[in-house]
Amino acid sequence: MTVPRLTAVDFRRPAEAGRTRPLVLLGPSLGTAAQPLWQRTADRLADDLDLIAWDLPGHGTSAPHVEPLSMADLAAAVLDLVDRTLPGADSHGPVGYAGVSVGGAAGLQLLLDAPHRFHAAAILCSGARIGDPTAWRERAATVRAAGTPVMVTGSAQRWFGPGFLAREAPTATALLSSLQHADRFSYARVCEALAAFDVRDRLGEITTPVLAVAGAADQVAPIGLAREVAERVRDGRAVELPGVAHLAPAEDPGATAALLRDLFLTPAVPSGNPGVAGAAQNATGDDDD
Repeated sequence: MTVPRLTAVDFRRPAEAGRTRPLVLLGPSLGTAAQPLWQRTADRLADDLDLIAWDLPGHGTSAPHVEPLSMADLAAAVLDLVDRTLPGADSHGPVGYAGVSVGGAAGLQLLLDAPHRFHAAAILCSGARIGDPTAWRERAATVRAAGTPVMVTGSAQRWFGPGFLAREAPTATALLSSLQHADRFSYARVCEALAAFDVRDRLGEITTPVLAVAGAADQVAPIGLAREVAERVRDGRAVELPGVAHLAPAEDPGATAALLRDLFLTPAVPSGNPGVAGAAQNATGDDDD
């Protein structure tokens, strides 16, 4: 397998002289481009964090990738992107990571393959295994044959919580447009990577603090998947966002930003595994949109 070459979406703002901000990588969901997915959350965090997102192969600004792809390949591609974007990044110390859906799966893979590179991670609307392998392979075959536009109607139903399409039409339209214009063969390869992805038995190896976030209306990655991650990693916590489905950073940027600010800016306190209690917290954020 060949590691794809990903493209960065840079949300960083100029910093005041002598001031540095913690760096956080942002991962996308299948079918989305990073910019419409993360923009509203990034706007709320850019004064406190340096944010760099990445686009999936054949999505947004990243070139297509038609060769076989695994989640380990995708994780390696993220590390390659960091090293190209920030020369010497490995020597600058660990960074933060936040990823949605397949971006969250890639985040878990990164914590297994390169734990020294990350000091904390948020796994949003995701899990250690997402969906059914057969269904992913069937979707890959469908999209190869008919293209990504066939996924738009179903994705509009799965991606957004009640009322979001009407309430935030420009954001929803931009996200669905990124799906419609994604490369069909790259999309299919990511589906196949998801079909093969299952790290449930390896979660206990993860020592990096993990925040697992689920939308209360998410049928793709419900709260049970977040609880599973939080309970099995060494230091995990699960949070549920009311009214949110599968794209938390776009649907509730206020709550998402508050959670990420707390995770990446609050000094870590060893706490064993607070996720084992099994009860996810509820979170709401003040959103001025």
